[in-house]
Amino acid sequence: MVAQVKRTDRKAELLSTPIRHVDFTSFDARPIIDGMAGMSFTSRDLARAAEIYNVMLADPKCSVILTLAGSTSAGGCVRVYADLVKHNMVDAVVATGASIVDMDFFEALGFKHYQGSPQVDDQGLQRLGIDRIYDTFIDEDELVACDHVIADIADRLEARPYSSREFIREMGAFLSRGGARKAGSLVETAYEKDVPVFCPAFTDSSAGFGLVLHQHRRPEKHLTIDSIGDFRELTEIKIAAGTTGLLMIGGGVPKNFAQDTVVCAKILGKDADLHKYAVQITVADPRDGACSSSTLQEACSWGKVDIAEEQMVFAEAGSVVPLLASDAYHRGHWKNRKPRRFAKLFH
Repeated sequence: MVAQVKRTDRKAELLSTPIRHVDFTSFDARPIIDGMAGMSFTSRDLARAAEIYNVMLADPKCSVILTLAGSTSAGGCVRVYADLVKHNMVDAVVATGASIVDMDFFEALGFKHYQGSPQVDDQGLQRLGIDRIYDTFIDEDELVACDHVIADIADRLEARPYSSREFIREMGAFLSRGGARKAGSLVETAYEKDVPVFCPAFTDSSAGFGLVLHQHRRPEKHLTIDSIGDFRELTEIKIAAGTTGLLMIGGGVPKNFAQDTVVCAKILGKDADLHKYAVQITVADPRDGACSSSTLQEACSWGKVDIAEEQMVFAEAGSVVPLLASDAYHRGHWKNRKPRRFAKLFH
């Protein structure tokens, strides 16, 4: 049961304009992307990235891994990522816990993100129970309600270690069996399409608060999250997939986690090709030795990514991901793809 949240007049005023999530199927970005191919700077980089993503989808041997970091889901891209799964344009997802729980699952429970402003009194927001992501507001009371749903799901499960993939599948089952107040979330769609979703830092989110509550309520008999199991399972997917392409939104742990499967497979004595295709959309800077994990060219030196078909796009992802997704959707290579259903490897 999802708790109802009451608001003061001032809080209701600040949380009055919901974020509208973009539908990339509703417009055709192909002319824009084609035009950008003849331009320079980030525009041409984006056109090249779109070309590579289309090649991934057209390659019958290629499985696509989507990695998500940052707050684009809260900012209007929740539907983008869910629809990539829905239309068989993604075969596995690696994400931050915030992207999956605080943003996607949170909205599936009927809660929303709201347009706000960075020019506000943050102490005033704190007193009202409003959390801020730059110019986006979230009702803290609703996040607490989300925490409690996570705890309730955990309370009903066998007390044992779970990979994040296993637990997120249980979240999807909860939504699919009547728990969703808004249909079509990534978590629910991935459950129904047998697309595995991994959060290697799962507890860095509302899931963490909910699972702490679960362990507090059941100190002698509770579940745990097995991050090593995550790494093993995603590596098994890489081995089974063979040819792979990475579509990376942001960087950080999800990006590196997906890339490292090539190295892990070799440690297990298995043959695993470098990720053949790779696109990363980020605003991170490589000059501090990071770029929110290595640049794609740098990753080649680590034996992770082939550099023949790769493209870095230095742009705010929320402004370009809908264009890339729309271009690929309307070019239609996804229509001929065979669903991988990699989640079936584990059940």
